[in-house]
Amino acid sequence: MDEGDDRPTVLVVEDERALIELYVRWLEGEYDIRTAQGGEEALEQVDEEVDVVLLDRLMPGMSGDEVLAELQGRSPDCKVAMVTAVEPDFDVIEMGFDNYLTKPVEREELLETVQRLLARTEFADLEQELYALAAKQAALRSSKPAEELEESEEFAELEARISELRSELDAALPGMESGEFVAMVRDIEADDDTDTGGQEGDEQDEL
Repeated sequence: MDEGDDRPTVLVVEDERALIELYVRWLEGEYDIRTAQGGEEALEQVDEEVDVVLLDRLMPGMSGDEVLAELQGRSPDCKVAMVTAVEPDFDVIEMGFDNYLTKPVEREELLETVQRLLARTEFADLEQELYALAAKQAALRSSKPAEELEESEEFAELEARISELRSELDAALPGMESGEFVAMVRDIEADDDTDTGGQEGDEQDEL
């Protein structure tokens, strides 16, 4: 048996060869890596052994959004992080990804994202949905002005669903048995607060 056979498998989908090589260098010590430079090639690489997909959103030919839709049907248990230069808009609320990273991405951020997505396989459906929605909430808060968020019906529905899930989880897990999961969600919210604080500071500097 190959040493890598017991390791999780990560598929990197990116049309820029230099970024593929960079992500592979960051990940190859801990994971088995597959790569694809386009959407069609990515779907050829996906099978039951792929645990996490790092997916560029803008690619020639088949887009990352189209690949994501195909993955939901072919491999619903596979976790997907969009890694893209596209700032998130409200359309991301309805998309089936698990995390959203805006380029440029730092090594630590990429590694932590993969680790969190792999850890999510241990949690129940409600917890997984809450994690994904919290990631979308954080992505939008880091890219949209507060006024625009307040005026968005989609964002209000997202926050309402997050509150509903928290209540359901509190009822289902009164003893906070999923402490590791709670910590993961708090990490996302902490990252969001840091990003938002940095944006506010930048805006004040410009005034």
